[in-house]
Amino acid sequence: MFTKETYINRRNLLKSKFKNGLILFMGNDECGMNYADNTYHFRQDSTFLYYFGINTPGLYAVLDLDTGNEIIFGNDHTIDDIVWMGDMPSVSSLAEKCGISKTATVDKLKPYLKKSNNVLFLPPYRPEHRIKLFELLKIHPNELDEKANLNLIIEVAKQRNIKSEEDIIEIEKAVNTTVVMHRTAMQYAKPGMTEAQVSAKVTEIALAENGQLSFPVIATINGETLHNHYHGNVIKEGQLFLLDAGAETALGYAGDMSSTFPVAKKFTPEQRDIYEVCFEAHNAAIESLKPGVHFRDVHLNTARIIFEGLKDLGFTKGNTNDAVANGAHAMFFPCGLGHLMGLDVHDMENLGEQWVGYNGMAKSKQFGLKSLRLGMELEPGHVITIEPGIYFIPQLIDLWQKQKINTEYLNFDKINQYRNFGGLRNEEDILITENSYRILGEKLPKTIDAVEAQREIAFS
Repeated sequence: MFTKETYINRRNLLKSKFKNGLILFMGNDECGMNYADNTYHFRQDSTFLYYFGINTPGLYAVLDLDTGNEIIFGNDHTIDDIVWMGDMPSVSSLAEKCGISKTATVDKLKPYLKKSNNVLFLPPYRPEHRIKLFELLKIHPNELDEKANLNLIIEVAKQRNIKSEEDIIEIEKAVNTTVVMHRTAMQYAKPGMTEAQVSAKVTEIALAENGQLSFPVIATINGETLHNHYHGNVIKEGQLFLLDAGAETALGYAGDMSSTFPVAKKFTPEQRDIYEVCFEAHNAAIESLKPGVHFRDVHLNTARIIFEGLKDLGFTKGNTNDAVANGAHAMFFPCGLGHLMGLDVHDMENLGEQWVGYNGMAKSKQFGLKSLRLGMELEPGHVITIEPGIYFIPQLIDLWQKQKINTEYLNFDKINQYRNFGGLRNEEDILITENSYRILGEKLPKTIDAVEAQREIAFS
């Protein structure tokens, strides 16, 4: 945990935005994988962590705007719990660490909430939260999203979006561990291994730092599948290997990086060509970052660079600006350029991308652009990812060719020659500073020469 003053200040800032009522925060519970006592790794709700810092299941918190009371609701462990888990801190001792002096048992929560007709809560993302909110507030689970307090969503998003120095230090810890994960994969993966072996190797690094993975590892020779969590393939000489993996610190802060390397000492000429186009777009996107820049514009400019680079290689044709406006680039780049990052690897997306990443503006419905998770002006304190990619997706190629989509901008004869190419991307984590940007963490090998130098180690 940070110091108690950090959590006190965070709560005071939030409370200053509201006049009356009760703000209810729900911590997460343990969740059974296949029966109740065999649980998944516990992960506390990130907003609960942000305002209270307590990484313990079964807790609730209320900020009473009418009386000024701040209360943690939870039950102390019984002797049966202690027999299995050892001595556990009391709820009151946990509350004291985040600057709260009042605690109560969980059975006191419902009567406390009943005294107010203005209970503010965030939209639930776990089924058990929907059931609990129904029991506490008598709001049908299907109505909870619309009954969640929009002003609370907006104020929490504004506050969490601007990272403090403490936040940045923790994020950078996660990023540094993440860089080690990617370097290790580059130095380790060899033909004949399985994707699962590479995934296990990078997972080991995150766990050894007393942390966790910030999301399930993507370690694949089928990089055209954007979130590919299948690890059963044997990797072979001449293929491309895409790793998208990140570490999470003990305090819950995330790193998120991607790298692409050959399952060989060197890239093939074809791989080099595509990699260089993506690399140019990656660097241009980073160099354009600063406060006041609209991230949607950065995304679209990146799309133009990718389209133009692929035009030089014969994959695309026609006017680049018209092609991107029509979404033709999404044949190769069907996802967003990046997203916010912090206590969540996709920060606060459970609160709604429209409010967290778009400042209330509507998202595009165009294929490709609709997947852009961040579409607002950048501010100092934002932490974002930059992750352009180039993907050859056979099913998408076939669909667009059959339906004659963007045929004036796409050379399908050339594209079909690369239908089994796979996909590639590089990804780095960036802090927006007062006047510019800073790439967080140690340097990730990303030039062709740097990546191939790592691959030499794997074969030495």
